[in-house]
Amino acid sequence: MSLLSIIIPAYNEEDNITYISTALKKVLEIEGINYEIIFVDDGSSDLTFAKIKAQNLSSDNIHGYRLSRNFGKEAAMWAGLGKINGDCCIVMDCDLQHPAAVIPRMYRLWQEGYEIVEGIKVRGKESILYKLFSGIFYRLISSLSGFDMRSSSDFKLLDKKVVNELLNLQERNAFFRGLSFWVGFNSTKIEYQVGKREYSKSKWNTFGLFKYGLSNIIGFSAAPLQIVTIIGVLLTLASIGLGIQTLVRFLMGYSLEGFTTVILLLLLVGGGMMISLGIIGLYIAKIYDEVKNRPRFIICESTGEE
Repeated sequence: MSLLSIIIPAYNEEDNITYISTALKKVLEIEGINYEIIFVDDGSSDLTFAKIKAQNLSSDNIHGYRLSRNFGKEAAMWAGLGKINGDCCIVMDCDLQHPAAVIPRMYRLWQEGYEIVEGIKVRGKESILYKLFSGIFYRLISSLSGFDMRSSSDFKLLDKKVVNELLNLQERNAFFRGLSFWVGFNSTKIEYQVGKREYSKSKWNTFGLFKYGLSNIIGFSAAPLQIVTIIGVLLTLASIGLGIQTLVRFLMGYSLEGFTTVILLLLLVGGGMMISLGIIGLYIAKIYDEVKNRPRFIICESTGEE
């Protein structure tokens, strides 16, 4: 019988561990799906891992791994991918905003032959700022990467062969959501309604989301480097235009109010250069992180340890 692995990254989610474990067991056992649940504690400072241990003692189907510090959600997901025993796996959030009731439908689609089942959000009540930022990010990443990732999420099912290909990728700053599109394979989509958090609050804030989005855009696409070329072309054209204007006014005998023109030109060129250097600097920082070849995460404890 096929085994379904469910990977759940958790950071300070002590109130949700028992809740999600109970919900998943209820749904999967009713559907007769053979499963294992893999929690990855991303360096929580509360009792998250203690709660995971308690669930492990109550069920052989539940396993847990603790990272040595907070490496971030992406690292926790990759840690979980490396520990699955199943023929396919599902990655989902710990707060059940990725609803357990959708999992059997995803599993049945996998049984029909699909190797990737993408969960597509039907957004619930979210702040205007969050919706605006999310919309901008997904439009940017979709246009820059060439993949339609609008309304996509980390909630997805992957066949074991897809997981193996992802784990073979050597890059350190891996964007899981984007790479699951990049690897290809036979895929389909399934819509789900974003659930309500029953316990605790989201760990994301506006700055964290902005940093996460910028990091993934830089890490997944080289298109922003083309902006540097575009800025250079625009500044060159502007300089040529101003040069022609200056020459024409000189030949016509008009005095040129040069001080204001020079100031504006310096501001324009200086601003363009700083933006260009900033973009190049972001890519150099990514290259620096890659060449150090540090591990994505460090597992310091598991529920299998005595």
